[in-house]
Amino acid sequence: MHKKKLALAAIAACLAGCAITPAPAPVTVETLDGYKRGVAKRIAAASAETYSAPLPEVMKSIVVVEITIDSGGAPLAVSVLRTNGYPQLEQRALQSVVKAAPFAAPGAELMQGAGWVSFLETFLFRDDDSFQLRSLVGDAWKSSTTSPPASTD
Repeated sequence: MHKKKLALAAIAACLAGCAITPAPAPVTVETLDGYKRGVAKRIAAASAETYSAPLPEVMKSIVVVEITIDSGGAPLAVSVLRTNGYPQLEQRALQSVVKAAPFAAPGAELMQGAGWVSFLETFLFRDDDSFQLRSLVGDAWKSSTTSPPASTD
């Protein structure tokens, strides 16, 4: 009987190694931006098509996706809100979100009684079709994409 239990435990351990990655523990992030960064990190970690080099001056495509996540961390809806005509990159963005799920369960303060949280994420594709996620790009990109105020001198 003892050998049977050990065999079952060994089989369970092997199967656990093949199981779907569990969702991270619930987050205690107080801001939506912080939660978005956590989701973006999980998407980037689950995708081989990301890059971390500096952003190119011109992007091949920018795909804005709306992501709705339920109280357990599962995506309820993932849809493209903005694109510039590359259907295969739109699909890659959508599939990257679904592939990375489940996510950390959003805190009650983020769901505001709704039972879900919804936000936008921007996929920045370069010419080789790899991408970065806007939530993970540093503040330097923000400042380089906005014009400085005009001088009044």
